[in-house]
Amino acid sequence: MTGGLAAVVTDREFCEAALPRVSRTFAVSIRLLPAALEYPTLIAYLLCRIADTIEDAPGLSASAKRQLLDDWSRSLEDGASAPESVRAAFREPVSDEERLAGGCDRVLREFRGLDGNRRVAIRPWVQEMCGGMAEFAGREAAAAQHELEALATVGDLDRYTYYVAGTVGHLLTELFGLHALAARPSRLARLKTLATSFGRGLQLTNIIKDVSDDRRRGWSFVPRQLCEVCGLRPEDLQDGRHRDGARRVMLSLIAKAKGHLTDALAYTTTLPRRQYGIRLFCLSALYFAVRTLRLAERDPRLLDPGHKVKISRAAVYRTLLAVRLVAPSNRLVRAYFRLLAGDGWPVGESVPAEASAR
Repeated sequence: MTGGLAAVVTDREFCEAALPRVSRTFAVSIRLLPAALEYPTLIAYLLCRIADTIEDAPGLSASAKRQLLDDWSRSLEDGASAPESVRAAFREPVSDEERLAGGCDRVLREFRGLDGNRRVAIRPWVQEMCGGMAEFAGREAAAAQHELEALATVGDLDRYTYYVAGTVGHLLTELFGLHALAARPSRLARLKTLATSFGRGLQLTNIIKDVSDDRRRGWSFVPRQLCEVCGLRPEDLQDGRHRDGARRVMLSLIAKAKGHLTDALAYTTTLPRRQYGIRLFCLSALYFAVRTLRLAERDPRLLDPGHKVKISRAAVYRTLLAVRLVAPSNRLVRAYFRLLAGDGWPVGESVPAEASAR
């Protein structure tokens, strides 16, 4: 794998080879999309993943991350040059994510090869993501007084999940709209109303399952405010002496994720049934998240250091098979959701249907 990305010949080959290296799950899901949507979505994902790699880079200071994210954002403008600063920051990559960031000029050339409408659909959301990530990178210094860097409030969590995932929900909705919904403005408006919640639900699920991984790198996305309600600090979540309180904190976060994933169900059932590929793509992500969240809710070792919450490969295959069967029918889509989710989920979405008309 080492050096594999550098060995490919064309920019398109580089991008297509990079995707399964940085996300096997997305590499599987993206193939469910209609052919005309698959490659623009792949490029959009890689643009976002480069921003994410900058945010997560352990050897970069907060000020360096802010500058690189700004450089990356500016480079998306028509006529801008590839940011040498980003290439230089990852000149000696230690992961496939960093190899991707080091080849950012190749991704940019493919982005500029997309038609103008697709570039316009993608650009502002990636730029907003970069701006939000830069804002949160700037909070690291303020968090240095604690032994663990953590989000301060639930409001911060909402803002963070919007920037890193809600923007992706809107980006995808814009691409879906160009492909299939130009003549359905009311339906597209409804999807835009739900797009942020869809993205947040997926991101919160990742935060919940990755608590231990984040802790190992000195971060907690479980807000201090949420912990304080149960008389804890984020530093206490993996302390066995606080097991009951930590469990209450995580159940509160799980309940929040459930609300957003219920909105995601409304999003997918709003998609036209004839857009089978788009529905397959969205439903696979939704059902994987629901399975993961239910597993996390039942797992007594959720917060154990080194423990990984992960659905089995067999469950992945069963889900992909089921998605193909239920996708054409909203009734079956909802029934399979209820089967996977079990009890204790919100009855309806948090965004009322009439909100799309306002």
